Amino acid sequence: MVINLFLAIILGAFVGGVAGYAGSLMLTKRMSLIGGPLGHLAMPGMAIALTYNFDVSLGALLFISFGTFMIWLIQQKTKLPFEAITATVFASSLSIALLLLRKKKIKAALFGDISQISLLTVLTTITIAAIVFIILHYIYSKMLLITISSNLAKTTGVNVKLYNFIYLTCVAFVIALSVRVVGGLMTAALVAIPACTSKNVTGTLSQYRYISLFAGVISCVTGVLASTITGLAIGPLIIIVNAILFVVSIFVKPKFLWG
Repeated sequence: MVINLFLAIILGAFVGGVAGYAGSLMLTKRMSLIGGPLGHLAMPGMAIALTYNFDVSLGALLFISFGTFMIWLIQQKTKLPFEAITATVFASSLSIALLLLRKKKIKAALFGDISQISLLTVLTTITIAAIVFIILHYIYSKMLLITISSNLAKTTGVNVKLYNFIYLTCVAFVIALSVRVVGGLMTAALVAIPACTSKNVTGTLSQYRYISLFAGVISCVTGVLASTITGLAIGPLIIIVNAILFVVSIFVKPKFLWG
């Protein structure tokens, strides 16, 4: 029991941290809400993974990739608006997932579950989260420049298409890791709220991204502990902690972060 709790805390800390860090960039690019649709895309993969007992993050990543490809393919073959295509694919993915899921697995898919994790799962998650963090850290300034002006970025030698592809790939991995912790319904909140909290209390860009990471870690670790104590679903508890931190950040602005 103690070992499982320790593993869950470690896994939650790494996932929450990288989600918060990625969310700080996503908020800057006004893409925070993309986590929700990607979570929906992931759910059929989660359903298959839960049914056949393999890693839910792997199943999620496969279906995120497949769903993104389908959106691109339909866009090439039709003249439908992008919003209409994505709405169709996202809703279809969620419907397929609910049909595939057994009743006893629905809670884990929708709200997350890390009560039954192995050391291998935790080590794999830590490795992927660390790699994604390193890549995001490396491309962070270039992605900000692209956000300000893609033409300016090009004149400085930045390969805009390549960096956008790397960034979106990192986001897909972050969402794939996040669904294990908060399920397929609340991935947008996991990446968006820590960034919003950080933006409320920080005065510099460097503080902003690292406080966002820290808020993600705190919310996930606290959520894991609260779930262990109460027996309630981990995903909603993590998001509730995130929401509390956000509300506090509206009224409390630490002076050392603005000095």
